[in-house]
Amino acid sequence: MAALPSLRPADRLLDAATRLFTLHGIRAVGIDQVIAAAGVAKSSLYQAFGSKEALVVAYLERQDAADRAAYRAAVTGVRDGVERVLTSFDLAIAGAGRRSYRGCLYLNAATEFPEPGHPVAEAVEAHRAWVRARWSEALGDRGPERDSLVARTQVLYDGGIAGVKCARSTAPIVLAREMAAGLLGANTPENASR
Repeated sequence: MAALPSLRPADRLLDAATRLFTLHGIRAVGIDQVIAAAGVAKSSLYQAFGSKEALVVAYLERQDAADRAAYRAAVTGVRDGVERVLTSFDLAIAGAGRRSYRGCLYLNAATEFPEPGHPVAEAVEAHRAWVRARWSEALGDRGPERDSLVARTQVLYDGGIAGVKCARSTAPIVLAREMAAGLLGANTPENASR
């Protein structure tokens, strides 16, 4: 898909980077590929971002902002804390196909940039910390077990979303959602009889 000429070069670069990084990985995509896909001059990259690394951080931050907005919209009116947590799984299930079953872009970036303190690793951790904070808020009435529940839910979510990449289907994240519902004691028919 060609970039729209009416978009600013920075937006065109981000759009192209998003498509290419999602499909091929960050390190596998050269800056010349991004520039060609965006249809901009090389100087546009350096004027807008300064480096490929800064473009990668901008890509993650842009996706983080979109994910936060999607979550806020999805939980509007949802009062049950467990359902608010499970909404993250629902969003991952809905997005898996759109992302060509490439798994979690944040986990993928963390794999490619594992160095602590690296700007990409920090952008990944900022997103993950935000997710955990929302889950912690949602489970606020759980007392001292809340932190443990959030940590265990994160492991289920990470495993499910990584499984999407391997299975090339939503089955792993659907199963992870079911396991998280059981862990958190969701008001499902089987939990209601307890």
